[in-house]
Amino acid sequence: MQLRYSFRVYPNGPQRSALARAFGCARMAFNDALRARETARAAGLPFIPSGELSKQLTAAKNTPERAWLGEVSAVVLQQSLRDLDTAYRNFFDGLKGKRPKMGPPRFKSRKDTRQAIRFTANARWKITPGGDLSLPKIGDVRVKWSRALPSVPSSVTVIKDSAGRYFASFVVETDPEILPETEPVTGLDLGLGHFAVLSDGRKIDAPKFLRRAEKKLKRAQQALSRKAKGSKNREKARHKVARNHARVADARREFHHQLSTELIRENQAIAVEDLAVKGLARTRLAKSVHDAGWSAFVTMLEYKAAKYGRNLIKIGRFEPTSQVCSHCGVKDGPKPLNIRVWQCQACGVWLDRDVNAAVNIATAAGLAVSACRARVSRGPVPAQREEAGTHRDGQTTVVGIPPFRAGSGSQSASLKPSWLRVKPSLV
Repeated sequence: MQLRYSFRVYPNGPQRSALARAFGCARMAFNDALRARETARAAGLPFIPSGELSKQLTAAKNTPERAWLGEVSAVVLQQSLRDLDTAYRNFFDGLKGKRPKMGPPRFKSRKDTRQAIRFTANARWKITPGGDLSLPKIGDVRVKWSRALPSVPSSVTVIKDSAGRYFASFVVETDPEILPETEPVTGLDLGLGHFAVLSDGRKIDAPKFLRRAEKKLKRAQQALSRKAKGSKNREKARHKVARNHARVADARREFHHQLSTELIRENQAIAVEDLAVKGLARTRLAKSVHDAGWSAFVTMLEYKAAKYGRNLIKIGRFEPTSQVCSHCGVKDGPKPLNIRVWQCQACGVWLDRDVNAAVNIATAAGLAVSACRARVSRGPVPAQREEAGTHRDGQTTVVGIPPFRAGSGSQSASLKPSWLRVKPSLV
């Protein structure tokens, strides 16, 4: 299986200039090829293949207008054409229904805050004995190695992010590291109040990194808005805002990595719900949904499960996990979000909403988990009509007994929803 390993790199002044030149040349090669294809499409001509675009690029380097393209590695320019082919392929696959729809390729701008170039094996890049990354026509760049690569990488992508940091991302072919089999299995209910609730009753608090950094981000954004457009001070303020956002993203990513690794090591199988994150991100909960980062977390669970020989099972998003009693299996109907503890109308068991949902997620995935911890406390079972007693002290409704309708001579045929009943003290 292929994995990416990313490391921070620290180019010096001349190397940063060389990287900026490489970013610009790769961007220009991409835009020229895209413009050629769009012009052909507007004229009603056939789609220009990649081989023809490569020939046009080689011819352009011999012209005075594009002679500066020869100052960078030819592999970087060819990889830009490969990126354009990938963008078109994804666009066409989206139209055919093979993948989610996405827009057509767009022209890249020098004002884009993220820039990247890729070197493949034929570019003759290498890792020096001293631990530096030697790149053609750029030099030996210092790398901060946080761990060793498991095998020889096939390619490296040099990235400059919006905060001005440089990273080297290596693509490595590695074998799965199968962990010893273990007995526990778990269901995982992702939420906002708690980031995750496990079927064994464990609750993981949501760190809310963005919410905690909002005050500092607000001040930095206000300082940016006061700077004149196009000025050096505005660029410095923009970098400060980007660095603050980068710290939040890094902290969230670290939390996701630690939690996903812990869950993968402790459980043989994990069941999660296929959440409609895009839909939830269009609601009033958008900021909290983005702050949680559910999609990135589930993606980490997926590749770590494949790497370590675990099972990750996704259930449909329309499973009524919050409506079914995990103790007796009776569907009790939908409930408002403010109802966090409810009583089953059939068996009288009081259930924690999130833990009950986690147990139902595991059950829907075919995992045999114990639902004992989903129970909060045993409540009174609804009495049969022939067993209903008299009311005392002016009380009009008794827990578990249908209300009496004046003038009807009989009790109501419908029971109150279980989550509207008086709740006993929890134990």
